[in-house]
Amino acid sequence: MAKTSPKIRFIGGYRYQLVCGYAVQVDIKPPRDIASDYIKLTTDGYLMIAVGYCWDGPSGPTVDTKSFMRGSLIHDALYQLLREGYLCADERKLADRELYTACRADGMSYVRAQYTYRAVRWFGADSANPENKRIVQVAP
Repeated sequence: MAKTSPKIRFIGGYRYQLVCGYAVQVDIKPPRDIASDYIKLTTDGYLMIAVGYCWDGPSGPTVDTKSFMRGSLIHDALYQLLREGYLCADERKLADRELYTACRADGMSYVRAQYTYRAVRWFGADSANPENKRIVQVAP
């Protein structure tokens, strides 16, 4: 059992939590398998996201619709791998493309998927930057 402490440590910014594991084939194929606490990505592009993974859903001025949720999960997991240094910055464009592909497959209109893709291309770099890892907070 863990040692008790009057303080908690947590990371904020999440709205959703995966209740079943999820796996999908993506076009990002790293030179070696990647395994973090909740995300695995194999050299053949098989992305696995574990039960309990938390993500913030669609970002920006948008509505969290069913056609956006799976894409946001995949995109957030890939951006986390970018932030944590498992993937190189050159693969961000492929991660953005995975968002577009999943959203279109899930019924998002062409126009909305296009402006979503353009928005992450224009404004997403900071979210994928390893210098912007989520900070562990302490309370009280």
